Amino acid sequence: MTAHSPTRRTVLTTGVAAAGTVVLAACGGSDTGSSGSSQNTGAVPAGTTVTALDDVPVGQAKSVTVDGEPAIVARPTETTAACFSAVCPHQGATVAPEGDKIKCPLHGSEFDTLTGALEKGPADSGLSPIAVRVDGSNVVTA
Repeated sequence: MTAHSPTRRTVLTTGVAAAGTVVLAACGGSDTGSSGSSQNTGAVPAGTTVTALDDVPVGQAKSVTVDGEPAIVARPTETTAACFSAVCPHQGATVAPEGDKIKCPLHGSEFDTLTGALEKGPADSGLSPIAVRVDGSNVVTA
């Protein structure tokens, strides 16, 4: 072994330390000043138009993309909107609104159209929220 070759111990301890740093970085949160659990992670600038409010009928939802990722915008009332990821938490399939439910085509999980809450498994959690707000006639990221 030469003076420049790392020992097995050096490789293992360096790798473990680096992995720990990555895990800790992944656990760090972003403080956007939002008091809710849904927040814009910074990937999409706040104020980015998601859809026109009138394109989503009251009491229904529509499939959209947010920063190139599948999402769903719901319109609970005339003046409010909600948004959540369209990626099923069970195995990552793209879910879509069907009537009064959002359904996963892969294994049949069902979610509430207006909140993204889990109604029927095999998924074990609801859809991840995406922070949005109504700005004039548009639904925009918050």
